[in-house]
Amino acid sequence: MTAQEQLELDAAAFRRLVAHLQTRTDVQNIDLMNLSGFCRNCLAKWYRAAADERGLAVSDGEARERVYGMPYDEWKARHQT
Repeated sequence: MTAQEQLELDAAAFRRLVAHLQTRTDVQNIDLMNLSGFCRNCLAKWYRAAADERGLAVSDGEARERVYGMPYDEWKARHQT
């Protein structure tokens, strides 16, 4: 496997994980944290950190919107219990 192919597979897996988390709004972040040690907010922070490492300007809000599929406040209002 080439480095480019691995990069494309890694990106595809990330997109699938994000899509899965966006459809499983019944699973709260605290549940994810308790079971897996990370949550949607962690994933958004890792996304922003990766952007920072590459010199790309991505705000916390933009990173969260990428992970949540909508602005964080909107997601909280709709789905957080």
